[in-house]
Amino acid sequence: MRYKAIVSYDGSRYIGWQKQPKPNTIQETIEKALLSMHHHPVSITASGRTDTGVHAVAQVFHFDSEMMIDSEHWQRALNALLPKDIRIQRVDVAADDFHARFDVVSKRYDYLVTDQMKNPFLENYMAKVRHCLDVEYMRECAQVFVGTHDFTTFTSNKIDSRKDRVKTISRIELIQEDGYLRMVFIGSGFLRYMVRMLAQTLIEAGKHKISKEEIQYMLDGRSKHLCRYKAVANGLYLMEVYYGGKRE
Repeated sequence: MRYKAIVSYDGSRYIGWQKQPKPNTIQETIEKALLSMHHHPVSITASGRTDTGVHAVAQVFHFDSEMMIDSEHWQRALNALLPKDIRIQRVDVAADDFHARFDVVSKRYDYLVTDQMKNPFLENYMAKVRHCLDVEYMRECAQVFVGTHDFTTFTSNKIDSRKDRVKTISRIELIQEDGYLRMVFIGSGFLRYMVRMLAQTLIEAGKHKISKEEIQYMLDGRSKHLCRYKAVANGLYLMEVYYGGKRE
């Protein structure tokens, strides 16, 4: 039977989602819990990977199991085996052909920025910026990225050359909250480092170190040599994953 699970995690002490030769990834930790329950390996597939230090409020993954357990018991059993910084929120029976990655319609990532430089409790959870940011100008510049574009300039230079760089961003919203700025990115998909690079580019615009015209030039240039900006990982959160218009 195929199951769909929603998991939240604090990525601070992990080297990302995807299982690697090095230990201590989110995927590896969850698969170890499933191994303990099944007494044989059970692989999981996520909606996408998150990098070292990146957090998730609602990451989605699927797995196949012969165990017939209801959602509440799956949640309790897995959480009893997982560390406290990884929490299963739900486990539901899914269609046999459900795929956590390939069925994704869109995702929401949030990037959090604060000017509270002396607050040690935010160190692993928000980017810290000394400057007073011009948020209105950042909002204006953000509109450059909304729509369907080739985001070659704003991705890893190690990305497979065969991978499609054209993505659609449906919304970017900047929300000023108590003590920090929340930058919301919703789109059909995101390339590696893309949200972090867009976020830092907007932060630089907020410092008036780069103009809207320069950002447009960078986007239109479709060259990895045009953007040197990448925000730190700890401010990034995978917030929601949408399937068929429904958020998880």
